[in-house]
Amino acid sequence: MQLVFVHGWSVTNTNTYGGLPEALAAAAAAAGMKLEIRHIQLGRYISFHDEVTVDDIARAMDKALRELPGNSAEHIAPFSCVTHSTGGPVVRCWIDRFYGDNELDGLPLQHLVMLAPANHGSALAVLGKGRVGRIKAWFNGVEPGQRVLDWLCLGSAGQWQLNERNLKYDYAAHGFYPFVLTGQGIDSKLYDFLNSYLVEPGSDGVVRVAGANMNYHYLSLWQNPRQLLRQRPPTFLLEAVGGERASPSVPLGVYRDYSHSGTRMGIMASIKEVAVEGPVVQDIVKCLQVQSPDTYLERGSQLAAETAAQQQGADRYCMLVFNVHDDQGGQLGENDYDLLLLAGNNYQPNLLPAGFFQDRQMNRQTGRLVYYLDADRMAAIRDGKFGLRVVARPSAGFSYYCVAEYHGDGSMLRANQTIYVDITLHRFVDENVFRFDPADAPRRSFKNVRPSGKTLG
Repeated sequence: MQLVFVHGWSVTNTNTYGGLPEALAAAAAAAGMKLEIRHIQLGRYISFHDEVTVDDIARAMDKALRELPGNSAEHIAPFSCVTHSTGGPVVRCWIDRFYGDNELDGLPLQHLVMLAPANHGSALAVLGKGRVGRIKAWFNGVEPGQRVLDWLCLGSAGQWQLNERNLKYDYAAHGFYPFVLTGQGIDSKLYDFLNSYLVEPGSDGVVRVAGANMNYHYLSLWQNPRQLLRQRPPTFLLEAVGGERASPSVPLGVYRDYSHSGTRMGIMASIKEVAVEGPVVQDIVKCLQVQSPDTYLERGSQLAAETAAQQQGADRYCMLVFNVHDDQGGQLGENDYDLLLLAGNNYQPNLLPAGFFQDRQMNRQTGRLVYYLDADRMAAIRDGKFGLRVVARPSAGFSYYCVAEYHGDGSMLRANQTIYVDITLHRFVDENVFRFDPADAPRRSFKNVRPSGKTLG
């Protein structure tokens, strides 16, 4: 078996892999697998320069793969891959760019084991290049690259596009088996407590479990301008279009004693060469042994049982990523709307469970809003009803938006998962924005014309 490793963001030395390559080679041999240390390649890519993008890294990775022994410009031999942190999205972007859902049959990658991957971003990225670069939990005096940081910000365009396209993938049917293994521990000796994200519940100090998990959903909501819910203020229904779309199932394993980084608790860096019996090493080997859709399902069930045991007694969280735009293609940004969560049969914001809210982030580049909620507390939501209210601006004048509401249930809030919610608002335009006068009528000023109250169809 050929195995390659791909590290995370702003790494500058291959010692970041710790003793994991050697431990895997030893554990694989003990399990009867044909994996030797000479069959392992340690990736190294540039992410600490501002001009480099995730797409640039994916393109360069393809060239580097084709230059490995046994490969050529026309052929990449079958291989498996272990990634850490940003390495997961990098490899996923490579798959999407060079193969996509239509050409997975030709994908040479057989297994993708992602350790603490930032598949849906990291809450830390919003702090900005300067502050993030000072957090020793992630870096060692390295100034991080801005373009990759932009991708990692919650609600980024890159995440949205990649994860929406991945909804169409059918991994196991094409002999490709991805996995996510992530920690939920906080190494208090490593972090300097610059902010609460470093000790955030439901995370490993850098990446949330819900931000790593490749099991996620997508919901498209459209405002129906003919379905009036209330007159004051005018409130129209948000209807689900096409139903809720689920990603293909990907096995998830969570460990309460591992954090993101560091030689003491880090899910990769803390692994010693002799740690062949450790849970992470053993689980990676079992993932690499999967050879069929049936064994893939079996491995998923095993990891699910392990995760349930690891999270026993701990609150579990979920993320919601909102994208708000109008039916004319206009994107609503940071100051253009407010979004409230609703509960109860009457869908009111004051009926939500106590202590349910953990964090809110707005991506200023995309206008996307990200909420981080305690999923276990939300499971006790009033009457089992969950909804959304969008109050967009402007709310009056010649062109405006009306309040929009979605009335659903709490089933959309799944522990350890992310849901992408795409909201399309109707842009109301008054008829008086454009009118004609007969040419034989007296000329008149229209600077004081007011809205008629009648809107375009």
